[in-house]
Amino acid sequence: MALSALDLFSVGIGPSSSHTVGPMRAAKLFADGLKSGGLLSSTTRVRAELFGSLGATGRGHGSDKAVVLGLQGLDPETVDTSTADDQVAAAALDAELMICGDHRVDFNWDEDVVLHRRKSLPAHPNGMTFRALDHAGTVLSERSFYSIGGGFVVDGDADSGDRVVADDTALPYPFTSADELLAICRREGMSISDVMLANELVWRSEAELREKLLALWAVMRECVDNGCAAEGILPGGLNVRRRAPSLFKTLTADTGVTDPLRAMEWVNLFALAVNEENAAGGRIVTAPTNGAAGIVPAVLHYYVKFVPGADDDGVVRFLLAAAAVGILFKINASISGAEVGCQGEVGSACSMAAAGLCEVLGGTPEQVENAAEVGIEHNLGLTCDPVGGLVQIPCIERNAIASVKAINAARLSLHGDGSHKVSLDKAIKTMRETGADMKTKYKETSRGGLAVNVIEC
Repeated sequence: MALSALDLFSVGIGPSSSHTVGPMRAAKLFADGLKSGGLLSSTTRVRAELFGSLGATGRGHGSDKAVVLGLQGLDPETVDTSTADDQVAAAALDAELMICGDHRVDFNWDEDVVLHRRKSLPAHPNGMTFRALDHAGTVLSERSFYSIGGGFVVDGDADSGDRVVADDTALPYPFTSADELLAICRREGMSISDVMLANELVWRSEAELREKLLALWAVMRECVDNGCAAEGILPGGLNVRRRAPSLFKTLTADTGVTDPLRAMEWVNLFALAVNEENAAGGRIVTAPTNGAAGIVPAVLHYYVKFVPGADDDGVVRFLLAAAAVGILFKINASISGAEVGCQGEVGSACSMAAAGLCEVLGGTPEQVENAAEVGIEHNLGLTCDPVGGLVQIPCIERNAIASVKAINAARLSLHGDGSHKVSLDKAIKTMRETGADMKTKYKETSRGGLAVNVIEC
């Protein structure tokens, strides 16, 4: 199997990669399949059923809305986030869907998008089934999909162990473990970002890769800017007030402050801005998930703002090194909160950001691996318990805390020689086993932890 950095980082819509981006992509895949299979003209109704974690927290994560948008031919990368809710409301009000954007079918919101809170499909907690029916109610097509984290979607026929979309592209430097990656670096005299770059060149030119990675960085910057400017209350009913705008005003006004921890305040701002935008359904970069989307951008902003000599070359190397670590989590464990808890989201992102920063601060491959290990080790066991099924409490603050933790992990590792007792591979294995032992109520179902101990008001 082969994964690109551009698989780990993609432009999407909030609030969740597995619960919003994945279902939208799956719905579009189903609709496109109807069209390519010649079944669209006979289709008079389409129904969607969401199971497991999707069913339990789908309302708060906008899974139902995402399905409607996807069936109508929209995708997370280009959907107009400012009108998405209005488009869904119009479909419900008019009792019709325009499948693939141009084929009208009847639509009943309550009957055609069903969320099963206590039923699951066998292969993954984030399962969904779509059916197309003709005028007589006969099922023309039925397909199931799994949203396996980070916006990745696999067909329902995939083996339950599949965690990535299959790609058998031959890479010059294939690796499936950190030990293998380090061995390549030592043998070839390459950095981790060098190895990733060499592998990326099988898909696209270096110029094209650089352009795409810097475009992702531009979306991250725009997301921070939007988050710093948008005031008010986040949607969903928890009445959570956006904090990034007021913090931004404070930091930009207090230019003469000599607080030695002022950089940390900026890092908090960057993460809060991104995750408040995500919670509001804005445009973000999945990195590697939406719930953890603020960590990599916050640490990248720290690099650009506070590290002398920071430049676009460093941004590219940061993202490549971070992606190498993200690939290890993706293929050896999970980045799905519904599967392993928030350790798979915030924990993975913290590890990735720590690795990326260590790389651009001049760390050796061994120091980069050490930074990544520190980043995940101190997030092991982190539960996913969103209050009200919304990606707000504790998700937004959790990104700020993990961003600072990632910076500390990188800096701590740079003071060593890269040798350490717990390897990144062992930490990832531990994360996977911890997730398997974790009760379902702590894995994005809103049935445990803060989700039941905080009064919604």
